[in-house]
Amino acid sequence: MDKIDFKKDFKELYGASVTTPSLVNVPRLKFLMLDGKGAPASSVFQEAVQVLYGITFTVKFDLKKEGTTPQYSVAPLEGLWWMANGKPFDIQAKGQWRWTLMIAQPDHIKDADVIRAIKKLRAKKPNPALEKVRFNAFEEGRCVQILHVGPYAEEADTIARLHEFARQHHYKLHGKHHEIYLGDPRRAKPEKLRTILRQPVSV
Repeated sequence: MDKIDFKKDFKELYGASVTTPSLVNVPRLKFLMLDGKGAPASSVFQEAVQVLYGITFTVKFDLKKEGTTPQYSVAPLEGLWWMANGKPFDIQAKGQWRWTLMIAQPDHIKDADVIRAIKKLRAKKPNPALEKVRFNAFEEGRCVQILHVGPYAEEADTIARLHEFARQHHYKLHGKHHEIYLGDPRRAKPEKLRTILRQPVSV
């Protein structure tokens, strides 16, 4: 394989219909992960995003400089969301939000690559979030998902449709609400943002 492109190589995971939910089986993948709490507007959330991208691009450029193959494109930012009180995810109750931000990494990325990148970033600009990053495998298994187009704050109706689809097909919801951010809120207008909403299910 000359180059890894997550959106092309895993089309069923990083592509979804805006009209009809679908059932997918999410395999074991490797992720850089960072946990936190509160709304995305917080400085903690923004620092987490910066650190994850900083490590991801540092690893990518280090390996490219060394000539390590295959080369790859950076995967989209993803987030797992749940409630501190254990109740189903409530898009309105921001004070109770807990999250794990994460970016998928190709299989050939090693712990040593991540450790080296963290050391470089720590020397360049210390950031407490660097010390909280995990490099773990994560496997969701059977999930339902749908594409939401528009502002993040207007996801409630799309989430309700996704959950109803699961119930109609006799699946039980479990695990954490999962979002995959295909759009960049810094560049795209809110009404143009594209977010895959995913929910693990069981029979």
